[in-house]
Amino acid sequence: MSVFERYLSLWVAVCIVAGIALGQLWPAAFQVLGRLEVAKVNLPVGLLIWVMIIPMLVKVDFTALHEVRQHVRGIGVTLFVNWLVKPFSMALLGWLFIRQVFAPWLPSDQIDSYIAGLILLAAAPCTAMVFVWSRLSNGDPLFTLSQVALNDTIMVFAFAPIVGLLLGISAITVPWSTLVTSVVLYILIPLLLAQAWRKALLAKGPAHLDAVMAKLGPWSITALLATLVLLFAFQGKAILEQPLIIALLAVPILIQVFFNSALAYGLNRALGEKHNVACPSALIGASNFFELAVAAAISLFGFESGAALATVVGVLIEVPVMLLVVKVVNTSKPWYESGKTG
Repeated sequence: MSVFERYLSLWVAVCIVAGIALGQLWPAAFQVLGRLEVAKVNLPVGLLIWVMIIPMLVKVDFTALHEVRQHVRGIGVTLFVNWLVKPFSMALLGWLFIRQVFAPWLPSDQIDSYIAGLILLAAAPCTAMVFVWSRLSNGDPLFTLSQVALNDTIMVFAFAPIVGLLLGISAITVPWSTLVTSVVLYILIPLLLAQAWRKALLAKGPAHLDAVMAKLGPWSITALLATLVLLFAFQGKAILEQPLIIALLAVPILIQVFFNSALAYGLNRALGEKHNVACPSALIGASNFFELAVAAAISLFGFESGAALATVVGVLIEVPVMLLVVKVVNTSKPWYESGKTG
């Protein structure tokens, strides 16, 4: 992991403090930034989102899809957890904790928005960071690449319908046109641009691609942190008035991370899949494509929404929690292999 990746939670915490402070000191300046919109898309944030997402999508090799057939059981578990369990379990956890248990301590006008943010977070499977988690757990690199490529392909078509369905079940109204626009802006167009760029870079050799990606890595994380500063500049007042909000939003996210990773890990073991396949399968089920979730939340609900804040909480806890999951799958390898039947 790079220094940026290893200490991502620290940088996010710094951005929280900086964003809140700047928002209180110069509210007028951030209001001007918030009004720079075209078709409900904030231009500064749209640019930052592309800078953070496109380099990550360049890493995805869709030619690796043929590797799917090598590990049918592992891929089956990945798809089951990512698309049939994860979004729906988060909708349930959001209803249970945000609308029921924690409702007395949350602003009533943001309850729906918080739940929407959690759903957006869960409906976007991890794309970039899962390569880091897989490497730390000695995961099969080809399996990791193939499951990411397959997930990204499915996400183009399934993200909007699943989010729309779950928001509807949660009695949260979002215009379909806005949701589809978010998919086009933050999934389809970046994916096409990234793959065109990848092809151009590979024309000069794999070493050239790796060198360019190494240089772009810090830019991607920096764009994420800049986006967070803007978000917290707008969210600062609400957070200062109710500082427990972040801790309360973290509860369903944490439960889902541990539940999904344990479910995928256990299913792979029961099906007799190799440990180096079960690890990345479990880790992609636990982590999220939080850059997309943040972008979609801003596009659908705005800077100052509870949805945007909920997705940012996912960013805040991603690294330390996923490092814990990595440690668990690594240390449990003897137990895993003692019960593997295949």
